[in-house]
Amino acid sequence: MAFSLAWNLVFWVVFIWSAYAPKDLMTWFMEVAPALIAYTLLLWTRKRFPLTPLLYLLILLHAIILMVGGHYTYAEVPLFDWLAQISGGERNNFDKLGHLAQGFVPAMVARELLLRWNIINGRGWLNFIVVCICLAISAFYELIEWWVAALSDEGAEAFLGTQGYVWDTQSDMLMALVGAILALLTLSRLHDKQLSHIRT
Repeated sequence: MAFSLAWNLVFWVVFIWSAYAPKDLMTWFMEVAPALIAYTLLLWTRKRFPLTPLLYLLILLHAIILMVGGHYTYAEVPLFDWLAQISGGERNNFDKLGHLAQGFVPAMVARELLLRWNIINGRGWLNFIVVCICLAISAFYELIEWWVAALSDEGAEAFLGTQGYVWDTQSDMLMALVGAILALLTLSRLHDKQLSHIRT
């Protein structure tokens, strides 16, 4: 799909849906802002530094997760409420999907940039550095959530999405770690194949 008309159509249709009567406007803005920043960067670099089709697809999927979470708030996505009910659980785990993606997608972004810019040669070091980058991103995002909670009484709980779980921050970072490792294990070969066609 790359950064094509179809890619843009999907992005903006989901964005418009997400922006229509979200549960909490401030929470929506904070959750969707990373997707808009990513879109701006993709638009800016699409000709001089086009990414692999795999990476464009992953970024789109991550943007959709952000926009769905922003529309409902992560703690109240209906499908995951239903899944909690049928599994006998009490917690809506859509935020855990979001944090899994927060490791999965940045892992492939970091991998592509490190390889194309020839920053790391050894594959063992490559995987280690990619996982470290993803953990750093996850930890920094948790700091952002903490700062927002400290500065804002209203909407802080919706943005944090802890749902009363005392280990929420640690489990979020664990999900990002799992996502990063999973991406490297499952997509590296396909990613290498696509990189061989566009390596700059």
